[in-house]
Amino acid sequence: MTLDQPVPDFTAISTGATAFRLSAQAGRGLVLYFYPKDDTPGCTTETAAFRDHHAAFQALAWDIVGVSRDSLSSHQRFKAKLELPFELLSDPDETLCELFGVMKLKNMYGKQVRGVERSTFLIDRSGVLRREWRGVKVPGHVEDVLQAVSSLV
Repeated sequence: MTLDQPVPDFTAISTGATAFRLSAQAGRGLVLYFYPKDDTPGCTTETAAFRDHHAAFQALAWDIVGVSRDSLSSHQRFKAKLELPFELLSDPDETLCELFGVMKLKNMYGKQVRGVERSTFLIDRSGVLRREWRGVKVPGHVEDVLQAVSSLV
């Protein structure tokens, strides 16, 4: 992925009634955020923050979609638990994770493990990648993303 370049069209399994397709987003901006795992403390905090700011993003004609490698059933439970007004995409084969380059080696309890690096991408109404955040720290992140979206409107 390169800034200011079109993002290749993709389709992914969604908690919505149909599969999510990037090209179907034409005319609306997209906040695409990748997180490591459903129902873990940091991921829950980040997802709840996106939920709590959802109306502000919608007012600017931007949608929010979360992505992790969790199963669709895990996503559906997580979405219901947090009462999310947006969809989550399941990426068990890491197709989207690889497309956006978010798979990284991490240290977990002294062992090297391969996992999703918390990252957020802004894709404008024309399908062009405008901003990215990698190695995201949750506190204040959603507010930073909202401010960036406001500057792109």
